[in-house]
Amino acid sequence: VMERFLEQSAEAEQSFYQMEEQRLHAEDRRREAEHARELHMLQVLGQMFSGIAARNPFATAAANTAMPTSNAGTQPLVIERSFSLGSAARRGMDDILPLVKSIVPPLLSKKHKGQDGRIGIIGGCQEYTGAPYFAAISALKVGADLSHVFCTKDAATVIKSYSPELIVHPVLDSPNAVEEIEKWLPRLHSLVVGPGLGRDEMLLKNAKEVIEKSKSRDIPIVIDADGLWLVAQQPSVIQGYQKGILTPNFMEFTRLYEAMVSLPVPVHSDHQRSAMELSVAMGNLTIVLKGDEDLITDGNKVILCRQEGSGRRCGGQGDLLSGALGVLAHWAYTSSADMTKSVNPSVVAAFGACSLTRQCNRQAFHKLGRATTTSDMIQEISSAFKKLFES
Repeated sequence: VMERFLEQSAEAEQSFYQMEEQRLHAEDRRREAEHARELHMLQVLGQMFSGIAARNPFATAAANTAMPTSNAGTQPLVIERSFSLGSAARRGMDDILPLVKSIVPPLLSKKHKGQDGRIGIIGGCQEYTGAPYFAAISALKVGADLSHVFCTKDAATVIKSYSPELIVHPVLDSPNAVEEIEKWLPRLHSLVVGPGLGRDEMLLKNAKEVIEKSKSRDIPIVIDADGLWLVAQQPSVIQGYQKGILTPNFMEFTRLYEAMVSLPVPVHSDHQRSAMELSVAMGNLTIVLKGDEDLITDGNKVILCRQEGSGRRCGGQGDLLSGALGVLAHWAYTSSADMTKSVNPSVVAAFGACSLTRQCNRQAFHKLGRATTTSDMIQEISSAFKKLFES
């Protein structure tokens, strides 16, 4: 009876996913049709206005004289850019998933420990021990071989107690913290700065110096949480570093935008445009603006991740994303796949991490609903990864 029950449960779950996929495909087709109709209407309107102008050249000349030159030049650009961004984002979702699949390294028996990723997490203090754990364990479950956590002395024992699989260094608040961490940098493939870091001035100072040392190693650096607070105060710490990836939520994005653009984020603004402006101001760093749909940009193009998640927004999901992103960024930059050469590797990695986090959220919520926590999402990494990138 139990076997039959489990079979029925598996069949029901599979049926649910199939129905969801069909619904998502139908929604994509509807959006494409709607976009095509909008473009057609614009073309028709353009033809109508062209015909009117041809029949009444004096009115056209008067209108051009009355309209300021700057407005005449910028308005069409805004319309064209808005539609081109939307189109590129929709095409990107279909095109970029194969790129993510192409960077996933095969599991071969001849590999040695550490070859698929040694990830460092800078963060963890007395108040915040969960965030660095979530980031580090997520990196392992995505496929990294080793996860190092560089935290304060008070946090180390607590983080070690969460999992014996993490390598925990209680050095972040020591007098020679930077020197202690620098010794490990040659062994790391990427760095995640910010989960559980806090805003203590000494810890922020140490994190800043570690970032500077890591840039000279030319490894991907993912900055999240209080690491973004540091960047908002001192943007030069990561500005212009092409392997830097920032993962702000909207409040963190607002602080960064105001610091770099010297203006508040426009109310009801086009976040695609604002995110591109921030990326360009930061030297074309990859920005991952987390929200109801994740917006990824390197200042040149925008990709929207619309992988379905859920309405559950428990703390720690961003740490799962940053840990996964640390691994995927290493894979993207070391991949030999020709496909990734046409797209910024950071964008490919970011799309993969966003998709994975959302899929984990969706699967955990399907089982637990409102009771879903990040620990539940982490348990879904294996099946979510397989469903997205290995099927």
